[in-house]
Amino acid sequence: MLRRPNKAPADTMTKEDIFRNLPVPSALRRMIIPSVASQLIVLIYNMADTFFVGQTGNPYMVAGTSLILPVFNITLCFAGLAGVGGGSLISRLLGRGKEDEARRVSAFSLYLALFVAAVFAAGIAVFMRPLLELLGAGENTYRYARQYALCVIVIGGIPTVISNVLSNLIRSIGLSREAGAGIILGGLLNIALDPLFMFVLLPQGAEVLGAGIATCISNCIALLFFIAVMLRSKQNSVITFSLRDGLPRRSSVAAVFGVGIPSAVSSLLFDLDYVIIDKLMVSYHDLALAAIGIVLKIERFPLNVGIGICQGMLPLIAYNYAAGNKKRMNDTIRLSCLLGLIIAAVSILLYELFAAQFSEIFISDERTVHLAAQFLRIRVLATPLMFLSFFTVYLFQAFGKGKISLFLGTTRWLVFNIPMLFLLNTVFGMFGIVWSQVSADILTVIMSFFIYRRYRPAMTEAVDKAA
Repeated sequence: MLRRPNKAPADTMTKEDIFRNLPVPSALRRMIIPSVASQLIVLIYNMADTFFVGQTGNPYMVAGTSLILPVFNITLCFAGLAGVGGGSLISRLLGRGKEDEARRVSAFSLYLALFVAAVFAAGIAVFMRPLLELLGAGENTYRYARQYALCVIVIGGIPTVISNVLSNLIRSIGLSREAGAGIILGGLLNIALDPLFMFVLLPQGAEVLGAGIATCISNCIALLFFIAVMLRSKQNSVITFSLRDGLPRRSSVAAVFGVGIPSAVSSLLFDLDYVIIDKLMVSYHDLALAAIGIVLKIERFPLNVGIGICQGMLPLIAYNYAAGNKKRMNDTIRLSCLLGLIIAAVSILLYELFAAQFSEIFISDERTVHLAAQFLRIRVLATPLMFLSFFTVYLFQAFGKGKISLFLGTTRWLVFNIPMLFLLNTVFGMFGIVWSQVSADILTVIMSFFIYRRYRPAMTEAVDKAA
């Protein structure tokens, strides 16, 4: 007889309690709150670099670090390849009771992440100058962009990727609190180390280098935390670096790539969209580049909350999909979607009212603040549309339907968003770039709705068979 879930002590809560027994609101709360908290800390420490660099009053330093943000985020695409692909499969395997195969998938995912992160870091080191010039780094911004890239990508890329993969894998077995704690630890350290390296340990003029060093160190410490969590729980966990049990089945490898590649491609195209925005903005003036760089960070607050909601719900949906629990799966989907839309609505209200005040947090230059406030009031209108777009992608990742999620992701960026950037820039100029997100995501949400309606009967049939 199952024990009452509300009497299970927090420290003895098992994956069966979270995935099967707890009421859906309680299970979502346990999974989502740490995930959202970690996403907010990630956002804050990414913003912290811009904030502290902005205190120098040098817009070229702000622009230089903003140029690297999309490239840094590409490293997180590799975390999605191994972490989302592996984590989604691990949750489904646990739902089917296949723990041995889940252990093999875990080791494969970690070594896959190590390999691709090392190759990417080496490539950035070799092709640094042409890459930065392609991104739009000019005479005033190249030096700062190079300093930041060396620290956070070339040196810090591997620990960043592995720590994020471990966070995804640990969350996939129900340990959302531990998964969030490691990311939060790294973020808080970054916030604390930024002013120390920028304004105390390094000389004036090296503030961007100091921010990069702080980010690198904090990600290394986060990795050590996740390794400690993994080693501490290895007797009762399927998450491992050990290849002692051999490689996963060919079908499992295909499933990791089947979900991981769409996740990585979607993230890559998201970052490509940011790169194109920067590239188009730099053709106007450096103040426009600095302003959009600030806005692209501020607008991530509600988006990161939405991502945290999706990350928290994914293991629950994947597990219950594989276990055949249709009601629990549908309740999780409905509640998660409602929560994300509420967050989006609140963010629109706050940003419309306080756009200038949010912009002033990052830089005091009056012209840049004025421009950033105008950009922010427009971009925030796309927030609920963006949430619904990647919410649908996460659903199909949870179902293991990589081809559908790949179609949704590539169509969103390559058919709607990126072409809309060029079109509206040509027709309306600088503000056309800012309006492109709203225009493109209206089309994306309409497409996502029809795709989900089309494939929902097949998903329901699959759950019924698993039951």
